[in-house]
Amino acid sequence: MESKYHDTLSDQETLVNNMLAETSFGTFFGISQKVFEQVWSNLTAPDGNSAVYVSMEIGADLDVFNPVKKYLQQNEITESKNTEADLLIKKILNGPSKIPNYGGGLGILAGDTLKSFAACKIPVAAISLLYRKGYFSQLVDSRIGQISWSMDWSPEKTPSLYLLKNPSYPDKPLCIEIPFFDEHDKTVMVYAQVWMKLEANENLDFFVPEFLLDFSLPQSPEWIRNASNNLYDSSSEKMKAIQRRMLGAGVIPLMDILGLTAKTLHLNEQHGVVSVLNLIADYLLQKLGPEYQSTVRDKDILEAADSVAHKVVYTIHTPVKAGHDRFSKTLYAGLSHTVCRRILALLAPDKENPSLYNFTEFAMRVNRAVNSVSRLHRDVTQKQFPQFAKKITAITNGVHHLTWISAAKAEVFDSFPELQNWRQNPAVFRNAKKLQKNKKFRTYLEQAWKHDSEKLINYVNGMLIEHRHQTEETWIDPPNFLSLLHEEDIPLKPSAFTIGFARRFSTYKRADLIFDDLVELTKIIRELDYPVNFLFAGKAHPADEPGKSLIKIILDVQEELYERSKGLAKLVFIPNYDMAIAKMMVAGVHAWLNSPKRPLEASGTSGMKAAMNGIPNISILDGWWMEGFHDGETGWKFGLDTPLDTETLSEEPSALLYEEDSASFYEMFPQVIKEFNDPQLRKKYIDKCIRNISLNIPIFNTHRMIAEYCRNYGLKLSPPVTKKIKGLQELYQSEI
Repeated sequence: MESKYHDTLSDQETLVNNMLAETSFGTFFGISQKVFEQVWSNLTAPDGNSAVYVSMEIGADLDVFNPVKKYLQQNEITESKNTEADLLIKKILNGPSKIPNYGGGLGILAGDTLKSFAACKIPVAAISLLYRKGYFSQLVDSRIGQISWSMDWSPEKTPSLYLLKNPSYPDKPLCIEIPFFDEHDKTVMVYAQVWMKLEANENLDFFVPEFLLDFSLPQSPEWIRNASNNLYDSSSEKMKAIQRRMLGAGVIPLMDILGLTAKTLHLNEQHGVVSVLNLIADYLLQKLGPEYQSTVRDKDILEAADSVAHKVVYTIHTPVKAGHDRFSKTLYAGLSHTVCRRILALLAPDKENPSLYNFTEFAMRVNRAVNSVSRLHRDVTQKQFPQFAKKITAITNGVHHLTWISAAKAEVFDSFPELQNWRQNPAVFRNAKKLQKNKKFRTYLEQAWKHDSEKLINYVNGMLIEHRHQTEETWIDPPNFLSLLHEEDIPLKPSAFTIGFARRFSTYKRADLIFDDLVELTKIIRELDYPVNFLFAGKAHPADEPGKSLIKIILDVQEELYERSKGLAKLVFIPNYDMAIAKMMVAGVHAWLNSPKRPLEASGTSGMKAAMNGIPNISILDGWWMEGFHDGETGWKFGLDTPLDTETLSEEPSALLYEEDSASFYEMFPQVIKEFNDPQLRKKYIDKCIRNISLNIPIFNTHRMIAEYCRNYGLKLSPPVTKKIKGLQELYQSEI
């Protein structure tokens, strides 16, 4: 960017000026004017050679990945003579790091996906909602269990978030207006202002804009403002339906006002499928004219759906029934136009209940490509939706390796030429097999692992002591039994075998499975006479009473586990799980546990994050682990290999196979403990760690995943980008 100060500026000021982009929508910091204009021109080009990614939640907290802050720190930039730049620099260096627009794995996957789009320079824009009170903060009391309270955050103070300006009135924010309808087809206008987060890549030479629709404006109806507060507000079916409609109905108006021309709309789950309704209505308007609402025939709607389908790509994330939105036809009559309801009646029938619209059915019907998130999930989804089986393919999920690999492990990877350029190209981790017998590599890896374990355990020990003091000052009972012991008895040891479990607490994930028979579990630990730490974390949706009861079970077994094992087994629950805690856990534990009822875990990305750090998994053979297990080279499996039929999809308590799968765990567990602790067997354990690096990082990363998405997008990319994407596509083919 040209600057009148250029000749007299210091080197740092030159760098700062090259991180500013001035546009009609505002001034942005972190990328240059040239980069901004290149990206924006791609997204607004007449050929529509780009994609729009629509997700109900996006997780991209700045304390786990922030290339702009990293660049400032590396160049020791703390201020600027440019007043606007100075404010932005201080905001980035000192501002809050949490953006609570995510509830769990789906949102974190969305954030990881956008980071890889940016790294690989794929022209994509993302659209989501901004929630003024975020998801929720989790307080945990040993007597009560999970307590939910509103997240306190301010987008105005958060780095990398910008409230877009209206180009025609720069002193006002950019707003879009969206028509809702009542049961009489009367228009009710709602309004949203637009925030943009810059998801810049590590080199700051490309970014993905993430647009967040903020409906909390006073000119919007109160029921809309209420729906803009909390992510996944399930206080009523109507509130849930309104939120989904806010997301989907906002997509096309936002694209229009920004000039986004993408010919591909990617639905990350069906939450935003109302955008497809809008596309169908637009098609009918263009074909039949302004009076189409009174003249449209079913034949016209089906024709419109077939045409619109060419623009839509859909990713389905779960076989769990609660994850598939169904809404009452009666309720939807108060939110939508008569024609909208006619479209849904034709395209979103619910085969189990004719009084409902099934939005997953709708998303399955109207698309040019639909994918599951693992091979096993593909097979399950084909059985759930046999009428669409032929077009359901697999694109196995991944995670963003630059976010989840710890700093200590990254330093090790930087030290070996075999892994050169790993940040840009995760494919090079295949070369880690050459380091399998390299004593220096093995030593460095164990040292980094020890560092990560100490960091995690120090955090946990500090938390336990803090909770103990907290009980003296507040009404809150510590969530962990260990906090009640004398301080000298509290400390967990980082050298003790540590198992991590962290994810959403839902019944099918069976967080309490391995504690089903405490007598048997503690007998194993006592007989082997090795200490074991169990670290658990995660949230249950505030409306999910069975999920919250699982957290209470974890709290309630702590004392008995400790006493029966004679102090060898220590179970700790870490409250208020977020991305920063996740990053500590997936790098610092010694094994990652996943215990869902097969085949209800579609993917399971937390285990991939552990594998990024070489951590072996102990898992039911479900989701991604079917592909990442590699016949035991990277970890352990347990549980029944249940067949894929409608009976195995049951989530009824009587069908959750606690007795069978816990018995399988107890049979396998002694071997894991021995391999970790026995000096004669330790080599086998480290071998598993290195094989995770060589076998799983090249596959289960979002660079490879988005390369597979590019096949569905059909984008024309520049030769260098095409070459990179082709190389990533050759790493792994999910669809076999």
